[in-house]
Amino acid sequence: MFLVSMTLILGLTFSTNNQADTNDHSNTNNEQLVGFEAGYSVYRFGRNLGKAKLSLKIDENNLYRLDYYSKVSAFFLSDICSETSVFSFHNKQLHPQTYAYSRRGTGSNKKTKIHFDAENSKITVNQTQPIEWSGQLDNQLYRLDVQLKLATGTREFAYDIVNNRGQLRHYELKVVGKEQLDLPFGMIEGIKVKIIRNNSSRETIAWFSPQLNYQLVKLKQFKDGDEQGEIRLKYFTSENSQLEVKN
Repeated sequence: MFLVSMTLILGLTFSTNNQADTNDHSNTNNEQLVGFEAGYSVYRFGRNLGKAKLSLKIDENNLYRLDYYSKVSAFFLSDICSETSVFSFHNKQLHPQTYAYSRRGTGSNKKTKIHFDAENSKITVNQTQPIEWSGQLDNQLYRLDVQLKLATGTREFAYDIVNNRGQLRHYELKVVGKEQLDLPFGMIEGIKVKIIRNNSSRETIAWFSPQLNYQLVKLKQFKDGDEQGEIRLKYFTSENSQLEVKN
């Protein structure tokens, strides 16, 4: 279960062309997100188990595509996941249109496709009967919104989402402090965020760097108090910055 849980939570990466000017509340319909690519290494007990990549692109219709891919293996276990979110961005809000998830490897293969119908306020999961849509984000976009809000100084977050199984879920996150992180490319400040799950034995702590547009730079997951694994940023490129770590 470690392989699946670590890869699914990784898509927490975002970059914007606004460097957190929290005093600017003007109309931002022309605001655009900055395309990027970020790569991560996945570890458990110090052993490198695999890699993950997240990229954001914009097309000629001003629609964004967020692609995530991960490949993790340990002994005879393997897990390959992909997620794709297509969305628009205006008035500092993320507006989902479609979401696709695929997982293969040890155990059952899984696929999920979700369509968000803004005109009729409906969500359709795998072509089943539509359900009411009241503003929920998909499994990736709520994570992008966290980074938008960190840039404005927000310290607590609450989200209703449609997860990768098409299920409605409620998540809460809270900033619990700042730390200087000693990473392979040097010291960097990280904002420490705790992901709160009600009635769950899992605990996740993530660190985001203001120096890298609030990029996720480190994440640890625990279960029943025991560390289950860790991810670390390996490289990051965007229109306004570049970082690469040689391992």
